[in-house]
Amino acid sequence: MGGFCNEVRCIMKKENNSAHNHNRGSFSGRIGYVLAVAGSAVGLGNIWRFPYLAAKYGGGTFLLTYLILTLTFGFSLMITEVALGRKAGTSAIRAFGHFSKKHTFIGYLTTIIPFIIFPYYCVIGGWVTKYALVSLQGGIHNAASDTFFTGFISKSAEPMICVLVFLIATTVVVAGGVKGGVERVSTIMMPVLIVLLIGVSLFCITRPGAMAGVAYYLKPSLKGFGPTTILAALGQLFYSMSLAMGIMITFGSYMPKKADLEKSVTQVELFDTGVAFLAGLMIVPAVFVFSNGDSSMLAKGPSLMFVMLPKVFNSMAFSSVIAAVFFILVLLAALTSSISLLETLVAVLMDKFHMKRGTACITMFIIALLLAVPSSLGFGAWSNITILGFDFLDFFDFISNSVLMPIAAFLTCLFVGYIIKPKVIVDEVESSGEFKRKSLFLIMVKYIAPICIVAILVFSVLEGLGFITV
Repeated sequence: MGGFCNEVRCIMKKENNSAHNHNRGSFSGRIGYVLAVAGSAVGLGNIWRFPYLAAKYGGGTFLLTYLILTLTFGFSLMITEVALGRKAGTSAIRAFGHFSKKHTFIGYLTTIIPFIIFPYYCVIGGWVTKYALVSLQGGIHNAASDTFFTGFISKSAEPMICVLVFLIATTVVVAGGVKGGVERVSTIMMPVLIVLLIGVSLFCITRPGAMAGVAYYLKPSLKGFGPTTILAALGQLFYSMSLAMGIMITFGSYMPKKADLEKSVTQVELFDTGVAFLAGLMIVPAVFVFSNGDSSMLAKGPSLMFVMLPKVFNSMAFSSVIAAVFFILVLLAALTSSISLLETLVAVLMDKFHMKRGTACITMFIIALLLAVPSSLGFGAWSNITILGFDFLDFFDFISNSVLMPIAAFLTCLFVGYIIKPKVIVDEVESSGEFKRKSLFLIMVKYIAPICIVAILVFSVLEGLGFITV
């Protein structure tokens, strides 16, 4: 492992901002950085979305495809963003302008994405909060009914109260600062999350009939494999690894200069993939146990976590305990991601408008709460209002994940590959250690990644607008 370095303050590049940037904070060392960034990457995408996609696209084949893409495509994009952030010593909104004034707009585009995502993510976080509370109260039997979820989200007041609770928890952590809030909570939450994941996974795979689910999840199958499998894995990669949201740039700006950059990024990608893998071992066998081997149950998509899994848990012995542990686990994962989203936005307000952290947190709290209202009411009082056929939450998700994120990633690749040149990134990585995958990075960022990103953009837009169905 090479040991963890002591705290090293970021070296600021611009004299007129030196005093301000000095107070931005930094991680205490590599372990703090890795756990915080892993917390950002690990979220609902790992625990809900990944198992569903893995089951849909061939189990072991999808796993292998995703792993290869993580170690190549995902690594290249992540190390690019982290190195940009550490080199510039500022958040995404100013990082690109640090290198080229003409390309400041990329930073603004990147910043818009978490601004859109954070409010509706808090809505989903509120749903998870509700299920965690119900499970803790022993109400999993009620949650397993066909009408419980739709009955809950169609209300006006109760979902917003849950959003408020989730948002307050997120804001309190971020208000504590980089080391005192984000890093401290991540160093507690992530180990707990891993222990819970392992525990629930072991329980699920030892249930009668579960091994059929394990085989379905792990056994590679070329049946149905094609370009859509690769594109689905690439799309999940963006979603899961928090790419093209400004998060990795922001966290990179907090990273100590002596921390081995490549090693840190490698640990984060393996951590993220490991959590997704464990989530699959937990969910897929559990559904098989409940459905008596009916694999079609896995294709429930968005309803899987809130509709199907309560039924799964309700059918098991110790249902209340298992459900409570699971939804607490999911809540922890959701919180780690929401914390990173809010930290990114707070850093923008601090860097751009020179706000104090407390003021920035309160400002974003109010904005996020107001913007969460349409996404929450979109399933109830405002359910008759749609945009391009989407309800509010799905529309914000479509615009941010399917449109803006690929565009931001594409522009980042062009910026690094052809404007400031990859040497800037290479030099930053090599300033703190060996760059073992340098050749891979150079090929990916200049040639392969841009092509893949364009493919993701086209595929995602066509699928989102209903022109293709997979």
